[in-house]
Amino acid sequence: MEIVGGVARFQGDVFPQQQELFRALAREGQRPSTLMVSCADSRVVPELITQSEPGDLFVCRNAGNIVPPFAQKNGGVSSTVEYAVMVLGVSHIIVCGHSDCGAMKAFFNQEALESLPNVKAWLSHAEPAYEVVRTCYHEHEEKDQIHALTLENVAIQLVHLQNHPSVAAALAAGKVSLHGWFFDIESGRILALNAEGDFVDFEPGQELPVAVPARKPRVGAAVSKAA
Repeated sequence: MEIVGGVARFQGDVFPQQQELFRALAREGQRPSTLMVSCADSRVVPELITQSEPGDLFVCRNAGNIVPPFAQKNGGVSSTVEYAVMVLGVSHIIVCGHSDCGAMKAFFNQEALESLPNVKAWLSHAEPAYEVVRTCYHEHEEKDQIHALTLENVAIQLVHLQNHPSVAAALAAGKVSLHGWFFDIESGRILALNAEGDFVDFEPGQELPVAVPARKPRVGAAVSKAA
């Protein structure tokens, strides 16, 4: 079993080289700066893509890199977001989609979802993105529609994120910024959503585009105008 061999290599070769880091994390706890919501696809590895060390990223992976709209009903993603923002105090949240995403392809093969009721219900959180594609990209070939759906889905999940109370408060307080990424598996290319709503190439050395920047509270301006 390859996983067993991997564990052996980690314990014998990798861990000894980072033993002090793991000891510090065990003693002091975690202080990640970033929450990344990515797809569960085995080809997408957030720590590898960002070259992060243990303790740098707080990662939430699920089919379709989805963040359900906020509701009182508890859920794993909502709980992870709340904990990351309110307890860990992350300053960045990244929603990362990717090429060749099976979750996005499923929208174009609805019959296959009939035997997967849980998957179908979960992907309903990406339905607004699919409606955008049906309305605006219907003349394109299916592969281009799937690509557009993947990008639109990232944008929709960022909208959902902003409706989570913890995120809304952190944005208003200037404590967190939101980012939307698209990772191309074959080329390693990353597109990042900017504040104008466009996905642009993100190259090393460039300033990271921000989809929804942190802002200052509006109270001061409101009070001044009222006075």
